[in-house]
Amino acid sequence: MSEQIKKIKTGKKDGQLLIRINSAERDEFIHLCEELDTSAARELRKFIRSFVKQHKRE
Repeated sequence: MSEQIKKIKTGKKDGQLLIRINSAERDEFIHLCEELDTSAARELRKFIRSFVKQHKRE
């Protein structure tokens, strides 16, 4: 099995994305995620997957 297929199958997270945002917005986002029993990382990954799927060129 190729290395790329192995990564996809295991769902290994091996990349990072560094963003700069307003502290108040960050704090509110973190607080809302905690209230909704989720994590900021999970919600950002969900957004990125949705965005890529919606705008993917074929």
